[in-house]
Amino acid sequence: MPTITPQPSTETVPPLIPRNILFGNPERTNPKLSPDGKYLTYIAPDAQNVLQLWLRTIGETDDRQLTTDKKRGIRVYWWTYSSDRLIYLQDSDGDENSHIYLVNVQSQLVQDLTPFPGVKAQVVTVEPEFPDQLLVRLNLQDRAKFDIYRINLNNGAIELDTENPGNATKWIADAQFQIRAAIATTPDGGSDLLFRQTPDQPWEKLRHLKPDEEGFSGHFSADGKTLYIIDNCNANTKRLTALDLTAHQETIIAADEQYDINSVFVHQKTRKVQAVAFYKDRLGWQVLDAEVAEDFKIISQLRRGDYQIASRNLADTIWIVAYLTDDGPTYYYLYDRTSKTSTLLFSDRPQLEELPLVPMKSIFYQARDGLTIHGYLTLPMGGEAPLAAVLLVHGGPWWRDIWGYNPRVQWLANRGYAVLQVNFRGSAGYGKDFLNAGNRQWAAAMHEDLIDGVNWLVDCGIADRRKIAIMGSSYGGYATLVGLTFTPDVFACGVDLVGPSSIVTLLQNMPPYWKPFE
Repeated sequence: MPTITPQPSTETVPPLIPRNILFGNPERTNPKLSPDGKYLTYIAPDAQNVLQLWLRTIGETDDRQLTTDKKRGIRVYWWTYSSDRLIYLQDSDGDENSHIYLVNVQSQLVQDLTPFPGVKAQVVTVEPEFPDQLLVRLNLQDRAKFDIYRINLNNGAIELDTENPGNATKWIADAQFQIRAAIATTPDGGSDLLFRQTPDQPWEKLRHLKPDEEGFSGHFSADGKTLYIIDNCNANTKRLTALDLTAHQETIIAADEQYDINSVFVHQKTRKVQAVAFYKDRLGWQVLDAEVAEDFKIISQLRRGDYQIASRNLADTIWIVAYLTDDGPTYYYLYDRTSKTSTLLFSDRPQLEELPLVPMKSIFYQARDGLTIHGYLTLPMGGEAPLAAVLLVHGGPWWRDIWGYNPRVQWLANRGYAVLQVNFRGSAGYGKDFLNAGNRQWAAAMHEDLIDGVNWLVDCGIADRRKIAIMGSSYGGYATLVGLTFTPDVFACGVDLVGPSSIVTLLQNMPPYWKPFE
C-alpha cells in the first residue's frame, strides 16, 4: 500500500477559480488534418459561445468558421477521405437520435445525410479507396435494430447495404468497403463473431464469447485474409490477436497480464498494426512497427503528459499529437515525420495555464476481501490535514477513471477538498476477472470498495471522517444514493447527478435499440 503524506498546512490558500473557466467551452479543441494535409480543422465556440467547426490552411492564419449550429454545439466530427468534405454528428434537443451532417469546406454548404425523425445514425467507417462513400448504421426499418446503409456523398443517395438479422450490434468492413464481419448478441448473454467471405454469402460463426467475456473490436488486413480481434476469449485481459481466415489460426500480437488493451494504432492505407496502448495507472504505448519507433520515441520526450496521435494525413508525413496533463490544458502539436520536428498548435484551454491547479496521484489499496483497488487522489493546495474530502464515483459502471485534467476534480480541490476517485470492482480496463467481480454487486461489494477507499483516506491521515461527501453521475449518482441510504453514517452529504434511483425502472425504460443487450 503506497504511503501518502498530506500536504503541510500553509497560509497560502489559492484564489477561487471561476466555474466558467473550469467548466466552460474550450477555446479550441479536437484538431484534425485533412487527408491531403492542406487543412487543419478544430472545434471552437462562435460569437454566441456555441461550438462550431473551424478551418485553417496549414501554415496560414486564415481561420474561418464552417458551421452555424444554433444551440447544441458540435462535439464529434470526422474528415471523409475527400479533402473538401467533413461529417459531424448532431441530435435534436438532446434526444440522442443523432443525424450525420456533411460539410463542404469550400462552399460551406451543410447537408443532413440522414434526415429521418426519431432515427439514430452512427458512422461505421470511411475508407481511403472510396472517398465518395460512407457506411452508416440506421435503425430506420426497426427502432430496435440497426441496419447498414451506404451513402453516396456526391448526391446524398442512400441505399440498404446489409440487413441486420436482429441481434447484430457491431459491423466491420474490409479494405474493399464491404461488410464482412459482425458481432451478434446471443440468448445466453454472450456474443458471436460472425464472418462471411463475400456480401452474397451466408454468415458463419467464427467464435463465441461467453457472458463473462467481451471484445470483438477489430479490423481486416489490407488483403482481407486476416481479421484483427481484441477480446478476452480464453484469457483474463483483452488482447490483440490476428486470425488467419483461411487456416483459422490465431496469433497473439500484444497482451498484458493485468490490463486490457486500450487502443490500436493502425496505418490508414496498409492497415498494418503499428502500436498498441495499455491504460495502467497512466497511458503507455507498445510500438510494434519499426517504421514509427523513432517517431514514438521523439514525441514521448517532447513534453510532460500522456500522449496520443490525434490525427494524421493520408501520406502519413504529418501527425497531430495531443498531450494530456493533470494540472493544465491539453496541448496539441504538429509533428513532421520527415524533419522530425514539432510545432505547438495550441492548448485547448489556455486560461488554465497560469492557474493554481494541483496534480493527480495514482493510488491503490486493499479491499476488505484482499482485492487490489486502484484509483487517483488529488489534494488541495493549502489547508490542514485531515481535510474535508469528496469521494467522486465514475459512471458506467463498466468504465474507469483515468489520470488527467478533470474539471470537477480541480473545482473541488480549488475549494479545499481532497478528491478520491476509485476504480472499484466492475470498472473496465483491469481484465475480465476484475470486471466480473462486480456482477450482481451493485450496492454490495462495489459499494464496499468505495467505503474501503474512505477508510483508507482516513487511515492515511488525509481525510476527516466527519467531513466526507460522496458524489457522482449516472452509476456514480446511483452509488451516491446507495451511500446515503445504506451507509448514512459514513457521508456528511452527497450529490447525485442523473443517477437512477431504481434499476427496475431503468431497465423498463430503455430505448428500443438497447433491446439486443437485454
